[in-house]
Amino acid sequence: MAKILVVDDDSAVQATIRLLLERAGHSVVVAGDGRKGLAIFEAGEFDLLFLDIFMPGMDGLEAMRLIHQQQPLIPIIVMSGRPIDRDPALGPDFLTMATKLGAVCSLQKPFKAAALLATVTGCLDAVKRSSSSAAPARTIASGP
Repeated sequence: MAKILVVDDDSAVQATIRLLLERAGHSVVVAGDGRKGLAIFEAGEFDLLFLDIFMPGMDGLEAMRLIHQQQPLIPIIVMSGRPIDRDPALGPDFLTMATKLGAVCSLQKPFKAAALLATVTGCLDAVKRSSSSAAPARTIASGP
C-alpha cells in the first residue's frame, strides 16, 4: 500500500486519519505543522500527502509550494475546517484556491471516513494511471 504523510496541527485529526489509513493498509507518518512536515517529507519518500491549510508557523499553502518545488507530481490532498462560503464578499474559498495551486483534491473538515478513504483511493489510482499528469481537482464536502 501507500506511504502517506499527514500534516495537521490538530492531534485528534492526525490520530483519526492515521487510524483510518492504517486500517486500510497504508503506512502513515504524521507531523504537527508545515515546517516539521516539510522536514519529514525531505527525509523520506511518500506516495501521498495530506496538508491542513491553516496551521501555525508554516501553513499548508506554503508547505505545498515548497514541496512542489522538490516533487511537482506528488499528490497532495488539502484539508480545512473553515466553512466554504460561496459568497466571495465573505472571504476566499481556500480549498478551491489550494486545488488551483496544485493540490489534487480537498477535504472539508469534519469529513466522513468513507469520504477520506475514497479520496485517497481516487488519488492513488489517478497516480497509477498517469504519473505525467495531475488528476482533476475536486472538493469533498461532508454532509449529514
